[in-house]
Amino acid sequence: MTEATRRTPGTPCWVSLMVHGLDTTQEFYGALFDWEFQPGPQQLGPYSRALLDGKEVAGIGQLPPDRHLPIAWTTYLATDDADETAELIRGCGGTVAVGPLDADEAGRLAICSDPAGAVFGIWQAAGHVGTNLAGPPGTPVWNELLTYETSTVGKFYQTVFGYGIEPVVSADFDYLTLHLEGRPVASLHGVGTALPRDRGAHWMTYFEVADTDGAARLITELGGQVLRPPREGTAGRLALVADPEGAVFTIVHSSRQD
Repeated sequence: MTEATRRTPGTPCWVSLMVHGLDTTQEFYGALFDWEFQPGPQQLGPYSRALLDGKEVAGIGQLPPDRHLPIAWTTYLATDDADETAELIRGCGGTVAVGPLDADEAGRLAICSDPAGAVFGIWQAAGHVGTNLAGPPGTPVWNELLTYETSTVGKFYQTVFGYGIEPVVSADFDYLTLHLEGRPVASLHGVGTALPRDRGAHWMTYFEVADTDGAARLITELGGQVLRPPREGTAGRLALVADPEGAVFTIVHSSRQD
């Protein structure tokens, strides 16, 4: 790994989705985000990288037929040493479910969960640095952890990845922003018992769109669902949606785009 491809450890650097119907899922996201696809590492089964304007933005893989795992987008956090970070995760009360293992010449990864059960990946880049485009419609632009409360889990991520933490001071709003080198890179939102019972704590990927309302209508036409209709938020106009296999994500037209 060269210095040019290095991401500061803890930086969200990739998002990936494992599904049962790879071809139909590619059709959905291709129609929604104008993604094209090319083959990626095949260690864990068929896997494709999504490209936008020729640049890699996300990954979609196929689950084995006998694996009935939750269908969800996974946020990957950068590391300089996947094995060392995996050991630190275990030592801080997290779990390492898969790996660390090599993904061809692309890099080294592990699939982990924090003490509250939220799944995330770690990625040690080699030939593949991760998402190469951020900002335009069709790219992942933010990652947020929805969890029970931020105090304990915030200390976990701070210890493992060295984040600076900036809390939102409010009597009824449990929210932290994670910073690296003085810039915000992700957030933690404690929602207590408002977490979906079938999901528990989880990382949420936000994808930029040119028109939140139009994208929400298109998602329904393509066989997905709008779980929370478009509304105005602090970052822009957003909606909570799901693809045809049930993977939940947020679409947002950022206020900075206007």
